[in-house]
Amino acid sequence: MKGKPNTLLSVTGLRKRFGGREVVRGVSLDILEGEIVAVIGPNGAGKSTTLDLALGLKRPDEGTVAYWRDDYRTHVGVQLQSTPFFPGLGAADNLKLFAAFYRKPLTREQGERLLRLCGLQDVADTEASRLSGGQQKRLAIAVALVHEPRLAFLDEPTAALDPKARRDIHSLIRTLNESGVSVVFTSHDMEEVHRLAHRIVFIEAGRVAAEGTPEELCARFGTDDIEDVYMMLAQSDAGSEGGRSA
Repeated sequence: MKGKPNTLLSVTGLRKRFGGREVVRGVSLDILEGEIVAVIGPNGAGKSTTLDLALGLKRPDEGTVAYWRDDYRTHVGVQLQSTPFFPGLGAADNLKLFAAFYRKPLTREQGERLLRLCGLQDVADTEASRLSGGQQKRLAIAVALVHEPRLAFLDEPTAALDPKARRDIHSLIRTLNESGVSVVFTSHDMEEVHRLAHRIVFIEAGRVAAEGTPEELCARFGTDDIEDVYMMLAQSDAGSEGGRSA
């Protein structure tokens, strides 16, 4: 694939139409090894469709998606907002079943290590349906990691969680990254984005409106608050484009 030697994912010129509307309009971005990247933007801006295209869940009308290896699916983990757990099974047994989908049996030691990483060791035998919201989020992330991916996509991993549970997820993401996993996540919590992200990609009206480190974006827009950057970009694009495209 083209790009820097440490590029894990490169998307170039992505376009996608639904009916007569173009909802992704020439998006290009790279994900580099070792990064935590936040993909942000208003609802309907095209970021979810962009990620679906990057993950192969939808086919682009134009553009290319290139991973660092052809068999990337077995090296990429995905945490969705709603993960279909087996509700009557414990956390540990859920991990075993999801590992089987990858044809990669999970040893007892691997399972215990993953439960510890995600802070679930004390609820290993608790049925998934009885876990708290924060525990279910952590189990969803554990499921995304069960095959030891090199790149993980986390879709709003702290949505609807209390402050304590959010901090637990933040700590997990940092630990995950320190262990060698690159992370791409979406969020509407700008404090979270500022705290976690090495780099931010702002998508609005189906295109990349801004990209950079939190410090670079704040300096560019003359503020020390990423939420201010978000509001200025959203208002600017809404005015220039006549509204969002998707």
